[in-house]
This record gives sequence, C-alpha cells and structure tokens, in this order.
Amino acid sequence: MQNSNESNNNSSCPGKLYVVGLGPGSYGDMSHRAETALQESNIIVGYNTYIKLIEKLIVGKEVVGTAMMQEIERCQRAVELAAQGNQVAVVSSGDSGIYGMAGLVIELVHKLPAEQRPQLEVVPGISAVSAAASVLGAPLMHDFAVISLSDLLTPWEKIQKRIVMAAEGDFVTALYNPKSTRRTSQIEFVRETMLKCRAAKTPVGIVTNATREGEICVISDLENFTNEEIAMFSLVIIGNSQTYVENGRMITPRGYHV
Repeated sequence: MQNSNESNNNSSCPGKLYVVGLGPGSYGDMSHRAETALQESNIIVGYNTYIKLIEKLIVGKEVVGTAMMQEIERCQRAVELAAQGNQVAVVSSGDSGIYGMAGLVIELVHKLPAEQRPQLEVVPGISAVSAAASVLGAPLMHDFAVISLSDLLTPWEKIQKRIVMAAEGDFVTALYNPKSTRRTSQIEFVRETMLKCRAAKTPVGIVTNATREGEICVISDLENFTNEEIAMFSLVIIGNSQTYVENGRMITPRGYHV
C-alpha cells in the first residue's frame, strides 16, 4: 500500500521535503512530529515572521526567510534545495494544509520529472481557528465554515457568495484575514449579511495572537463586533443561531440534552 504522505514515485532523489505546520505560535502547541521534522532538516524555509517563532529550535541550521507575498519564490527554492539532496522543512503557522504552504509545495514538486522529486511529507499542526476557539470556549461544537476575507488570491465576488451561503446555512463562521489597513469594508459586509439571518445579539469572538505573546480575547455581538480592534492576526468566530455566552465563554450546543 502506498504511503499517502510521501511521494513514492520511483524517485531516485535522496532529498526530502517536509511541509510543517508549527501550530498557532507557542512551543506548547507544536506537535512532537513537527519538532522532529525540524530537527531532521538541515535547511528551514519560511516567512520571516514564522521563522522567528522557532528560532530556538533551528540554531545552526541554514535558513531561507522571505517577506510576505513571496510564497511562490520561497516554496520553489525549497523544492530546488530538496531536489539537490537536502532535507528541507517549509514552515507555516497553524496547519500547513489550511491556508498554508502544503498545496503550493505539492504542486511545485509535481512539476519535476518523477525521478527528480524529493520525498514529501506534510506535517499537520493545530490550526489558528482551533486555537482561537479554545481561547473563546467551545464555539465550534457544531457545523462551521471557515472563510478568508483576503482577496489577494480569491475574487471578492466569490468570497461574498461564500459569506451569504454560510449566513443562510446558519453555520458558525470563522474568518481568517478579517481586516487590514487596506481592507476595511469586507468585514462590514460580513456583519450586514449575517444580520439578515441572525439576531443582533449573536455572540462573536475575536482572538488576536492566539496562544502567542500579546494574546487578546474579546467577546462581542453581531451588531457591535466591528467596533472592536480587528487586525490581520485576529481570528473572528461568529456564532450560529444557537450559540450563547455563559461565564465569559462562547458555547455552541452540539445537541446533547443536559
């Protein structure tokens, strides 16, 4: 049986490429498997902000760090280095397969001739939405949708449709990249759309820097949550019609009779 986590494709390349989910930020939330992948790699590739999160774990290793908006360049470099026989780790915050680098890396690896492709292993991590939910309480106990409000790679019209469908479907809705200095109106569209389907007092949680230094957690409501401080490192979770707040915790009932 083929190992679904490695590219067993008759490759003769001795290199290996890990795509590692670091978790939301703290070492305590990083998996043992992720730490092992970093230890076994001699080259670490990633966004500079995420490289800083793991500085203590990669002392003495070669580091290829790039700025934001250079994802293709750094992943291409990682693939090239692994194809040359190196053990390379591409790092993402949260889970590498959720708005991370796993998809891009796999696409780039598959562009190589089969015999030149390095072994490939995707290492999952605790996602930002899971971390934020744990800070808020238990808001994701029933069906939920996760939507990024960034329109850099997805047309805004398509994002709008997804927001409408999530609102009409009464999904708990988690928002990645909710607001930036350039993007301020999108979050207001979410608010207005959700208010057409849910009560104004529906709980909304905002967690900034979940599990990292400077963590901030605020619970507001659908009518007023956009008045709170929301930034790119914030994650917003909008409750469904059943979500409530008790003793400072958001709870979405699963349906148990208690």
